[in-house]
Formats: sequence, C-alpha cells, structure tokens
Amino acid sequence: MGMAAATMLDIEKIRADFPILHRQARGKRLIYFDNAATSQKPAEVIRRIVDYYEQDNANVHRAAHYLSERSTIAYEEAREAIAGFIGSPSPNQVVFTRGATEALNLAALSWGEANLQEGDEILVSIMEHHSNLVPWQMLANRKGLKVKYIPCNQQGELDMDAMESMATARTRLIAVCHISNALGTVNPIERIVRWAETKGIVSVVDGCQAAPHSQLNMAELNPDFYAFSGHKMYGPTGIGILYAKAERLEEMPPLMGGGEMVDIVTTTGTTYKAPPHRFEAGTPHIAGVIGLHSAVKYLQQIGQQAIMDWEAVLSHKLTEVLASIPGVRLVGTAAEKTSIQSFMVDGVHSLDLGAFLDLQGVAVRTGNHCAQPLMEQFGVSSTCRASLAFYNTTEEIEAFAEILQATIKKLK
Repeated sequence: MGMAAATMLDIEKIRADFPILHRQARGKRLIYFDNAATSQKPAEVIRRIVDYYEQDNANVHRAAHYLSERSTIAYEEAREAIAGFIGSPSPNQVVFTRGATEALNLAALSWGEANLQEGDEILVSIMEHHSNLVPWQMLANRKGLKVKYIPCNQQGELDMDAMESMATARTRLIAVCHISNALGTVNPIERIVRWAETKGIVSVVDGCQAAPHSQLNMAELNPDFYAFSGHKMYGPTGIGILYAKAERLEEMPPLMGGGEMVDIVTTTGTTYKAPPHRFEAGTPHIAGVIGLHSAVKYLQQIGQQAIMDWEAVLSHKLTEVLASIPGVRLVGTAAEKTSIQSFMVDGVHSLDLGAFLDLQGVAVRTGNHCAQPLMEQFGVSSTCRASLAFYNTTEEIEAFAEILQATIKKLK
C-alpha cells in the first residue's frame, strides 16, 4: 500500500457527505474519534430512510397492495445486496436482527441450546466484547458447559499455541472477534476458522469492527457464524446481521414465535418457514434494513480497498503521534492492527482525560470498552480509545495530538 492509493480518496468530498462532521461540539470544532462505538451516517443514508417513510412505508411480506409490494422488494433487495457485500453464497444465509448483540445471542440461544450438551466446552478469546462472551457464559450456566479463555500477550495478540492446546474432544465451539474493539488487534481469523473446521469445532466470529474496515468474503472464510451491526458501518442503529452456514441455520429452532416466521399454524401445532424468515418474527426494522442497504452501496462506491489504504495511513499516523507524547502508554501494539488505539497517560485517569478532551471538541471513548476480562489481563480498569474512520484526516490527528498534550500539561 502506498500513499498514492490512499490519496485517491477525495477526503473533503467524503466529509461533505456527512452532515454531522460540520457541527461544533461545546463551541469547538468537532473531532470525532469514537468510530468503534458508532460511525456517523452519510446524507444519502439519512435521505433514504426519510424517503422510505415518506414514499413506501408499509409492512413487508404481508399484503398484496402497492406499498407493501414496494416495501417487500426493497427489504429483500437489501438482503441480496448485504449478502453480496459480505460474499455470502446465498441471501438466505443473511438473518436480520436488532443488532450484533442480538445476532450473537441468537447463535447461542438457538444453535447453542439445541446442540450443546452438559460437559461440552466453549473456547472464548479473552479479548471479546461482552456481547460475544456473556451469552456463552449464560448458556454454560444453564447447560453445565465449561468456558475456557484463550489468553493474549502484552502486545494484544492471541496466543494461538494456547488456543490449540486448550482444545479437547469436548470442545464444541469457539467464539472470537475478527478485530478487537478495545485494542484494534486484527486476529488471524482465517487460520482460526480453518483450525476449528479440522477439529469439528463450530466457529462464531464477532465481525463488528471488521465489516466497515475490511473486505469480507464469507464463501472463502467459511465461518459457521459471523455477526456484525449496521451502525458501525455508516448505517442506522437497531439493525444487525447474523450470517451462518446453511446447514447451521437448518439445525436451529426459531428463537421467537409470532407472525412472519410460520408456515402453517393450527390449534394442534405449527410448522415454521425456512431460514432466514424463521428467525425474523414480527414486523422487522424495515427502515433500518433499507438504510443499511444504502450504507453498503455508499461503501461500495468508495471501495473497501481504498478505505483500507487510507485508514492504514491514518492508523500509522495516530500511533506515531501518540507514541511521541511523553507520558502516553499505548495499550495494544499488535503487529496486525486496525485504526483503533487505546492508550493511558501516567498519573491521569482516563475518565478525566476524556472529559477534558471533550471540552475541546474531541470525542474519544473512555472506560473498559465492554471488554473487562481483557482490561483485567492488562492490569488496567480503564483506557482512553481513539478510533478512526475513512472520513478522518491526518490534520485532525495533528490537532488531536496538540490538544492532548495541552490537556496532559493542565491535568498534571
């Protein structure tokens, strides 16, 4: 990757597409470095959602009238487009949920409940977001399963040897993030999924941080389950995706009963629709699905490779400037990293740091990043996290560094 590839992005034109980037925060110019928590939305995504409610609002799959037909077509076209974006072999392997958290819980509550037995083991990486950790703990408590945690080193890289040695004949499932939301570590997900496959272990991948920042190909990667959310990839909140292998979906009983997920209902029993509709009971978040389709189209216009190239430049710059500031300690320095950097300042609590940065218009995340076991492994309770998107600039990073240095002086 060279600067040439990265500079092909017209950053000013891209920034003009995001209305919120031009507002002020506390009377200062907004520097939005909290993209790992949620990304901002381009105007065309916002417009598409408004357009849906103004022009086509009707329930899907239910009625024979004009608006319902248009709504249903848009909803299923979105499924096809999202399947294409992630390289799914079929749109029927894309289940719409209310978010990645619900997607991961669906895998645990439906597949896990139906297929795991007392004494079975689950491997979970220590760097998981709570949404890919707590559902497995809850399942383990209910069913008498054993959860084992794959450690990582001080750089924030998973210990692959430990992972392989921890597996036994009872290991049935591995839950691992593609990219750590707290450290930015890019895990060797291809290797992990291949290894799990050879052992007959079902793989569940949290792809929330990868979907906006990588090129995904489910047909090649071939995980059993892959979950991600719309709001981190420039789409609306309240919409998520569970991708799964066709045979896994077939093995899964429905999680919720109601309208839309049934085939024939009688007083003596009910038959269910085939996946994915089996898992989409009730009226879905239609506007969210359509908004996510618009976000996917927007990303495809720019190109994931161009986005990855520019974000690599930003990531390098961010790490470089933070490392050069006296008293700043980087948390998570894996060789394979994305544009997320956690850090601490000697003698300054991260919550104080975040509050003072906020007064200068800088939005960063402070706290445990919903990854408490990981924080515990690093011996910290809280870090400051700056996370970037392709609409961020090197000039913003320089301004952030200056504000950070001034803030540290003030707090010390």
